[in-house]
Amino acid sequence: MSSVFDVIVRGGLLMIPIVLCSVVSLAIILERLLRLHRVRKANDAFLKRIRGNIRVGRVQDALAICQASDAPLATIFTAGLRRVEDGEDHTRRAIEDAGRKETAELERHLGGLATIVGGAPLLGFLGTVLGMIQAFQQVEQLGGNVNASVLAGGIWQALLTTAAGLAVAVPTFFAHNYLFSRIQEQVHTMEEKSQELMLLLTTGDESIL
Repeated sequence: MSSVFDVIVRGGLLMIPIVLCSVVSLAIILERLLRLHRVRKANDAFLKRIRGNIRVGRVQDALAICQASDAPLATIFTAGLRRVEDGEDHTRRAIEDAGRKETAELERHLGGLATIVGGAPLLGFLGTVLGMIQAFQQVEQLGGNVNASVLAGGIWQALLTTAAGLAVAVPTFFAHNYLFSRIQEQVHTMEEKSQELMLLLTTGDESIL
């Protein structure tokens, strides 16, 4: 059985960018999974600490707790608490702006995964087309002395890049969708808790958060 390296070599030059796509895809997936795990733990720990410590008139105490945390939710809370004295509209706008920034950070590199999902198969198809052209050029050069094994060998080598491109794109597609759903869960949580913070600051009801 051919080794992976042999398969890559027989697939031609376009196997190189396809392999690079697989490496980049794996790196992004692992980095985002680790980041999401840390974000979830940090947000949970922050909420446990902040509950019962946000009080009307004790904004500085709450700010100190927020600034001591690296949780994205703490960053959003900090933005809102700093604008409490400016009124409800300014506070809400600050929370929304901070929320958009944190959402963008969570979604970082997802565009790269989407590009790989679309690009890897195209690279594979291009490699196959070029391989088929070479195979039929060989047929033309051999004239009538062509046997089935020669033609089949050229065709299967050409199809290697298509298989490789799809092998990269399919798992990347599912990983992208999984990461996106996990990110949306965190975004929903941050939006929900931010709205609860606004209600607490405007109503003074400490049971909200």
